[in-house]
Amino acid sequence: MKKVYVGMGTDLIHHGHINIIEKARELGEVTVGLLSDEAVTKFSRIPFLTYEERKRILENIKGVKEVIPQPQLDYEENLRKLKPDYVVHGTDWRQGPQKHIRAKVITLLQEWGGELIEPEYTKGISGTQLAQALSEIGTTPDIRRRLLRRLLDAKDLVRVLEAHNGISGLIVEDARYEDEDAGEIREFDALWISSLTDSTAKGKPDTEYVDRTSRLQTIDDIIDITTKPIILDGDTGGPAEHFSMLVKNIERLGVSAVVIEDKTGMKRNSLFGTEVTQQLEDIDIFCEKIRAGKKAQVTEDFMIFSRIESLIANVGMEDALKRAKAYIDAGTDGIMIHSREKDGKEILEFMKAYQDFEYKVPVISVPSSYNHLTEDELSEAGFSIVIYANHLLRSAFPAMQNTAQSILKNKRSLEADDLCMPIKDILNILPH
Repeated sequence: MKKVYVGMGTDLIHHGHINIIEKARELGEVTVGLLSDEAVTKFSRIPFLTYEERKRILENIKGVKEVIPQPQLDYEENLRKLKPDYVVHGTDWRQGPQKHIRAKVITLLQEWGGELIEPEYTKGISGTQLAQALSEIGTTPDIRRRLLRRLLDAKDLVRVLEAHNGISGLIVEDARYEDEDAGEIREFDALWISSLTDSTAKGKPDTEYVDRTSRLQTIDDIIDITTKPIILDGDTGGPAEHFSMLVKNIERLGVSAVVIEDKTGMKRNSLFGTEVTQQLEDIDIFCEKIRAGKKAQVTEDFMIFSRIESLIANVGMEDALKRAKAYIDAGTDGIMIHSREKDGKEILEFMKAYQDFEYKVPVISVPSSYNHLTEDELSEAGFSIVIYANHLLRSAFPAMQNTAQSILKNKRSLEADDLCMPIKDILNILPH
């Protein structure tokens, strides 16, 4: 019997996929190469279902003999192993970022006389449309909360962007860039809710002026209209008993992780140009705070990250590494390492030394200062998460200032073409 190979990545099975499998079944014995979570994230957001859940569904579809993993978008490994007579795929990959993969499949098949069969793409339905429809319906706290751990397992580098209100949350949720040369579609994987941008958006010069109820309202506003996982800036976390309550509150909302910094004292908002006068927290006290937070959490999905400020405080690399080891021993789920040095050398030095740790956890980079380092370079250095921590607010503020100045100067309303986006288009992206 002829061998037929079908590459699939979706977890939302619809009649278009059944059409492909039925066509493949007509040609011979069907093996489905199921794309890993990592491969799927190259052209779409992480699947709603895990790999094993998706595999189980496909194994129970009539005509599928076997389901095997396809670790990458590239088909070469599986095709060389199986040498199928046919590869079956819809016509949708003739255009867009996967067209290079299609061309390579055709070349590979020619080596042993195989053939690419392309049934007409089923119009009116797609996995992307279904995923978008589910996003409009919303998600649950449990589903959202566990997504960050799945992303860390699936991706070399999780990409996170700051959001400070509902509209900025929508921007992070929907932003996409199609890179045909790289053969991938890039999105932001998660949202960062920063105390600094939250207080700035509220016009407060000090993050301590924004009480916890107000911060929880910002989180709730963003949760209402997004589905991606959320990482919260928890500042110092406060006393251990207060931090325990924060963990309970935000875990219940569906937040995936909180980052607390190892400083003590009042925190001033640096976006207003004021000095940050905090001191480093005692290591034992901070470790006790980590343990209290871990004890307070209910699910295994929630994570606590520890932000190390030793390099900012100029107390040295040795102290930063000492704190990292202590915090990991205390149970932290990850590390955030900060630096103001623009050349990035001390960040890379920290990561080089960190690779020698016997036990490691994911490390977060916040490349606001050393912004010449690319995501590929950060990933190669060992970072698992990159957070673009205040970019949306910083870009919005001067645009609003310029608009206000223009109205004062010209004593009239601006023409629609002079504004970045007509109000009707803004309304169109809001949830209905």
